[in-house]
Amino acid sequence: MLNRVLSGRSESTSGLTHVVELPAHPAVTTTWPDWVAPGVIDALREQGVHAPWAHQTRTADLAASGRHVVVSTGTASGKSLGYQLPVLTALLEDPKATALYLAPTKALGADQLRATGALTHDGPLRDIHPATYDGDTPAEIRQWVRANARWIFTNPDMLHLGILRSHQRWARVLRRLRYVVIDECHAYRGVFGSHVALVLRRLRRVAAHYGADPTFVLCSATGAEPAAAAARLIGAPCAAVTEDGSPRGARTVALWEPPLVTALTGENGAPVRRSAISESARIMADLVVEGARTLTFVRSRRAAELTAIEARRLLADTDPQLAARVAAYRAGYLAEDRRELEAALSDGSLLGAATTNALELGVDIAGLDAVVISGFPGTVASFWQQAGRAGRRSQGSLILLVARDDPLDTYLVHHPEALLDKPVEAAITDPQNPYVLGPQLLCAAMEHPLTDAEVDTFGARELLEELAAQGMIRRRTGGRDGTARWHVTADAQPHDAVDVRGGIGTPVAIVDAETGRLLGTADAGRAQATLHEGAVHLHQGETYLVDELDLDGGIAFVHAEDPGWTTSARQLTSITVDTITEQHRHGAVTHAFAQVRVTSQVVGYLRTLVTGEVLDMVELDMPERVLPTRAVFYTVTPELLACAGITPQRAPGALHAAEHAAIGLLPLVATCDRWDIGGVSTAEHPDTGLPTVFVYDGQPGGAGFAERGFGQLRRWLAATLSAVEACGCASGCPSCVQSPKCGNGNNPLDKAGAVLLLTAVLAELGADRGGIPPGQGRVLEL
Repeated sequence: MLNRVLSGRSESTSGLTHVVELPAHPAVTTTWPDWVAPGVIDALREQGVHAPWAHQTRTADLAASGRHVVVSTGTASGKSLGYQLPVLTALLEDPKATALYLAPTKALGADQLRATGALTHDGPLRDIHPATYDGDTPAEIRQWVRANARWIFTNPDMLHLGILRSHQRWARVLRRLRYVVIDECHAYRGVFGSHVALVLRRLRRVAAHYGADPTFVLCSATGAEPAAAAARLIGAPCAAVTEDGSPRGARTVALWEPPLVTALTGENGAPVRRSAISESARIMADLVVEGARTLTFVRSRRAAELTAIEARRLLADTDPQLAARVAAYRAGYLAEDRRELEAALSDGSLLGAATTNALELGVDIAGLDAVVISGFPGTVASFWQQAGRAGRRSQGSLILLVARDDPLDTYLVHHPEALLDKPVEAAITDPQNPYVLGPQLLCAAMEHPLTDAEVDTFGARELLEELAAQGMIRRRTGGRDGTARWHVTADAQPHDAVDVRGGIGTPVAIVDAETGRLLGTADAGRAQATLHEGAVHLHQGETYLVDELDLDGGIAFVHAEDPGWTTSARQLTSITVDTITEQHRHGAVTHAFAQVRVTSQVVGYLRTLVTGEVLDMVELDMPERVLPTRAVFYTVTPELLACAGITPQRAPGALHAAEHAAIGLLPLVATCDRWDIGGVSTAEHPDTGLPTVFVYDGQPGGAGFAERGFGQLRRWLAATLSAVEACGCASGCPSCVQSPKCGNGNNPLDKAGAVLLLTAVLAELGADRGGIPPGQGRVLEL
């Protein structure tokens, strides 16, 4: 397959930077545990499972003994059997027992329900009645599920809104709840993971109210510290199973950097590299011609649409029938569209699909030959999860990472050890984030009043007192035992105010103004940058222009039109330091972790041709948005800049370039991507009085990413310097210091100045590697 991709390409245009062969490994099987019900074993054998693998047996044994357990093994390693054995046995032996299954995506939940349905459609397991309960479930089916289903397949959103909110209606399920399965638990990170961690604590609390103490079984991609990460998620100790006993075919992993387009120049004269979208579409088309079933993972909904369009265009010249067997798949599609595409992928009628990470998590699409990853997906865990979609059991497979014009991608394809030899990250969650914890505690209090002891367990007494001052909750003493409890006020509707996914504001509906058809939805926090008037919006291969964005009404009106260009927003950003949480001083460099307020405003957008040529910038008048969050920042003294050879005239460009590069490389040390974070740099910040570079979390209250950067500053900045120095451009490009979301149009940027600055900063950090104890550094005057 790789030879087919390389066919017809010269050494200068192939883009191949590294190839490695990962060997196959055989299965390690065991016998069926004695405690498993014979009817469960018979049903599995009918589905072709004749003996469990070692990690499946170990997981099942731990869960059956009542211990919370996380199984952390490779993609397609059969983790499902580890929870199916104890859950199905418990449901078979106790006709009133129930179980919950939670997935981060609807596609994964539907896929696992199909697998469970095949086991329970007849025979002794037919009374288990597995059923879906999600946003697509009709009202009449929901009533049946509440009354009859014993294994309910849902997601954290519906657990929050549909089950815990009205738990009295779910008493039958909660009273006899034996098991809770958390699938693909590594997906719960950042603000999303923090919300889910608190939703699961609420579930355990409500279940205890009904007399149940369910055992949790979690499934994860291979990751660092799986037991600790799972324990943080559910709020209880977890055992970990990490030895993978499943067979795996040989895999070829290739790293690919798109070649430069010599005829074009980008912003400020920077060299233009062939886009990852175009290169990935070409590679997918080559593989489809070869007959290889291929998934191409991309970084955005728009990229999924563009990649599928380009691959179909290329295939139309070769075989129009093949062009019809390529499609896009992404979140935001309506339910019926998603189900149709999933079925086509499963039965092979679709030969190639460009997809967001909506298909990363667990959907069992058997027989895939190749995975193209268009842009590093932000974490090593996601890279291997996406790679694992191909090459089931003993089949060989090709995994090909195509670098975007991005500092981190460029760094990885030229430093393969940083990707292929790096341990998988631990998931970052912060349930103590007040913007997450406060609303979640209001939900918990509405479900069942909180005691002082519970409030103290959460460490939230001060936070609840603030909410009480706002009239949202009250502390009352009374009841039979005279215990003080916290009750939400009569007008509070806290469940509606919580977006478990961490979205900012109410989702914006995207409506075709000419037909009235609902095309999909978008996060309100990003709507100003993606659905502003004049923006180009893509949906299932069709191009639309935005006529109007009504943020108050939560709706964007569009009409079908293909203008021949794409749009990208430009915005101005400023930052105010509220409180410094921790700081260290290293000579002329001080770095700190702080609570900040970020003020941003979309001021216009660029119109760019598919060739990469920028047509013009159109001005916009949009409202400001204030984001309270957390940031890592470092300051340098003017004397250090002077010693490094950076004049006052060069300082803004050097700081700006160093900021951009650092944003691009933060995912190397934190489980995020550059769209989760933002940055600001200034030659003299009013709150520090010094040249300062900030990198902040893009979620209210923070998401833990900036804190990880603070803790690993030296490693982070060392990789940043290496990436900038290694880039072959003369004065800066998207592979090193230019940013696709820069509000200043990537101006000013001084690549050479950034190298001088980062070298000087690292020299100061290296002179004092341990820093100084928290609270004993020089306090910046704010």
